[in-house]
Amino acid sequence: MKTYKTALIGCSRMGAFIDNETPSDHPAYSHAAGYEACARTEMVACADLSAELMEQVGIRYGVPKQKQYLDYREMIEAERPDILSIATQPAPRAQIFIHAAEAGVPAIYIEKAMAASLAEAETMMQAAERHGVFVNMGTNRRWDPGYDAMHSVIDSGRLGKLVSVISHTTGPLFNSASHMFDMLMRFNNDVPVTSVQANLTGAEQVISGERLLSDPAGQGTMQCENGVTLYALETGRAVEVEAVCERGTVEGLNNGTSWHLRESGGLNYLGRHILVPGEIPAFEAGSSTVGLIEDLVHSLDTGEAPRGGARLAYANTELIFAFVESHARGGQKVELPLAGSNYRLEVAKKTPRPTFEPKEA
Repeated sequence: MKTYKTALIGCSRMGAFIDNETPSDHPAYSHAAGYEACARTEMVACADLSAELMEQVGIRYGVPKQKQYLDYREMIEAERPDILSIATQPAPRAQIFIHAAEAGVPAIYIEKAMAASLAEAETMMQAAERHGVFVNMGTNRRWDPGYDAMHSVIDSGRLGKLVSVISHTTGPLFNSASHMFDMLMRFNNDVPVTSVQANLTGAEQVISGERLLSDPAGQGTMQCENGVTLYALETGRAVEVEAVCERGTVEGLNNGTSWHLRESGGLNYLGRHILVPGEIPAFEAGSSTVGLIEDLVHSLDTGEAPRGGARLAYANTELIFAFVESHARGGQKVELPLAGSNYRLEVAKKTPRPTFEPKEA
């Protein structure tokens, strides 16, 4: 089978070195480590504004000096990658993405959130659809085998109709909530959200006119077209998500390392379900990043749409800006599709230096 050429733009933490922050026996998580672990891909080049970062990528992943580019346009033109990773900060992503789509790159793995503004995300979605680009965004839990098993329970009808999905942590909207939003949406089979009501923490230090000076944190509720309610909350628990159905609940606990299912064991004298422990379907643990990449490989092999796509990446970004808009309007409910949002993330601080040395297991 064909081995697909990949290239990386943005050689910092999520691009290449976040794996050094976890024990060596953890599954591949960065873009570069995912390409290394995937049997169908080979990372042939990288681009970054920092020659030092690219040198470290060369040492770790075997990218030769002549394949390290300070200009991503030059890299795309010279290397013609089959899959391009865009792992930069949000501000330049739209420009890079649109150039890649127009240059004929067939598949793009873009880091979350999709863009720094809703208008940019819309332009990116349109470019992807106009040029037929396969897109997956790095909300990796969409491809995690454990969350897949949880989704299969919900989708099977075993617990009855889905009523609500709760994320117990939300965090900064672009960096963390984008993950949570994607999980909430996936468990409801990506049914469109019709309204959002939210509030942000410390927004007076974050919002300056239509500029977001840092990544705002917040929590809120989302109402879906099919009547399901999604809750992105800050309850004090860590990354834990719970799907509540008519006849039971299923939870992903401790950042997707353990699972808990309760299902009906009969009815009590009030006619309510008595919930008893149940079994999650067996699954084989694996790298969600590799799953994301293999999904793009499958699209390149077959022409079929990937599990993510540009339109879902846009919908995720729309939720971020709907949270901001709701807060700015005094916590009022905001209807979707969201129109006229002019907020833009403009973070001035430098990206922290990544960890180049691996952590011991």
